[in-house]
Amino acid sequence: METHLADFIRHTTAGREAEEILRRCVHCGFCTATCPTYQLLGDELDGPRGRIYLIKQVLEGAEPTAKTRLHLDRCLTCRSCESTCPSGVHYSRLLDIGREVVEQKVPRSGSDAFMRATLKNLLPRSTVFGTAMKLGQSVRMLLPGALRAKVPPLSSAGVRPHRSHARQMIALAGCVQPSMYPNINGATRRVLDRLGIQMVEAAGAGCCGAVRLHLNAAEAARDDARRNIDAWWPLLEAGAECLVMTASGCGSHVVDYAHQLQEDPDYAVKAARVVLATRDISEVITAEADALGALLKDCPPLPESARRLAFQSPCSLQHGLKIRGIVESLLTAAGYTLTPVADSHLCCGSAGTYSVLQPEISKRLQANKLAALTAGAPAAIASANVGCMGHLQGGTDVPVRHWIELIDERLSA
Repeated sequence: METHLADFIRHTTAGREAEEILRRCVHCGFCTATCPTYQLLGDELDGPRGRIYLIKQVLEGAEPTAKTRLHLDRCLTCRSCESTCPSGVHYSRLLDIGREVVEQKVPRSGSDAFMRATLKNLLPRSTVFGTAMKLGQSVRMLLPGALRAKVPPLSSAGVRPHRSHARQMIALAGCVQPSMYPNINGATRRVLDRLGIQMVEAAGAGCCGAVRLHLNAAEAARDDARRNIDAWWPLLEAGAECLVMTASGCGSHVVDYAHQLQEDPDYAVKAARVVLATRDISEVITAEADALGALLKDCPPLPESARRLAFQSPCSLQHGLKIRGIVESLLTAAGYTLTPVADSHLCCGSAGTYSVLQPEISKRLQANKLAALTAGAPAAIASANVGCMGHLQGGTDVPVRHWIELIDERLSA
């Protein structure tokens, strides 16, 4: 795609990157076939190709409008288009650049600005969010239906192992996961312990930064990355094997730290090392497959009533981290029978804060995804990302669990 970027961005790092991405696009339209919002709305401007044209026009000097911003807001950043694109267009990075420029040129106001400011300041602060979540959980049955669907019942992290191991791995607690689903990291800790690995969480680490980045607060997101690097660095220097991500949404963001901090002389090298050290928990467990298999041999068979399982592969896992088939293999090895899931590449509609900011589209995607997941009458639905879990559970009575919890339960049987 031929481009002629405007002076305000042409010679910047963002401009050079945007131009390279734009030149890769050949207008083929394959991306529209796998875009959830294009499939729902049927508008070219609500698909990747149309949004690319909008961003191109803005970067070439055209003045964006509130309508331009709306079409960019409607993107889930699911990255399904990147998995489909034959030309390797890194659409999500172009979208980040475009959104930041449009945000500056078309400032928000009213309830939209207030809601986004609230989300940027509430969700990444785990202590504040945790207090609010506990309050909501304490009066959950009194909450209106729509709000109750976003508040999971109070739960615990379960029994904490006390053994020490020579092998150590660092886990990210994150911002919303500790209060919403503490047993995800609790289960991870127990599974790793059985494999001879000690899981540690670094004091001072918090939100990965994805929430702020997707709300167009790029510098605040970089601050989150710097804080986490500072917290992890002493543990990495002391010999921790890797950083374990139990939320694929966080993982797909952390592996982008080197790109986000490429111009920071104090953090560029450290960020690159952090990226190389980052592993999704599915990759960690797969690397220990022989030891896991030996442990599973001693487990009793699953009862027939609990065997059928549907796996929802989060967009951040399959499109962001490019991890496909690994979790399914682990669950099959643990004795589960996976049911077919139609259109498994499509987003569930959670997408971070999307379900709050674009509720109508999000609910339609939720309904479509749940119909596909429950078509095979599973006893439970497994996922790999906290946001997807909460969003899906809000629309079904079928239990939605993180897959590592299921492995933990099998090993505890």
